[in-house]
Amino acid sequence: MTAPVRRHRGGAMQGSPVGWARNPLTEFDQRLSEMSGLMESTVTGTAPAVAWTPLADVTESDDAFHVEIELPGVKSKDINVEANGQELVVTGEIKEKERKGVLRRSTRRTGSFEYRLRLPGELDTEKINAQMSDGVLNITVPKAEVAKPRHIEISETRESTENKG
Repeated sequence: MTAPVRRHRGGAMQGSPVGWARNPLTEFDQRLSEMSGLMESTVTGTAPAVAWTPLADVTESDDAFHVEIELPGVKSKDINVEANGQELVVTGEIKEKERKGVLRRSTRRTGSFEYRLRLPGELDTEKINAQMSDGVLNITVPKAEVAKPRHIEISETRESTENKG
């Protein structure tokens, strides 16, 4: 038995079959980004910039947040990483390759991309580290000292029951 597949207007199939697990927050962020672009285009009268969001994983340890963003074929000089307060913004562009002959089919993403992430708590933006390896951008965002969890020892005091009266 095959899983049902949703179709967009015009008959194009959507990426995943109905019922497959998807992250609703990611979809919400994408829709919000699309809506803000449309709103901006109506106010300014210009066409919205077509920026797409690359796939990413975000993990948290006791002392830092770790962000892995998939950017195959992108050179590190074409990527810009900025931190402002609690927000991390990664922007860049995948340039179209020059090709010989006729391009019959292309499913690769090209053009401008943008990845925005708002992290909870205080961050140490001076110590952010970004490294590119095998098409994956790894960003480590250390937590500020005040934001790190701290274990507090509990001391016992000897209280005499005889003194209570």
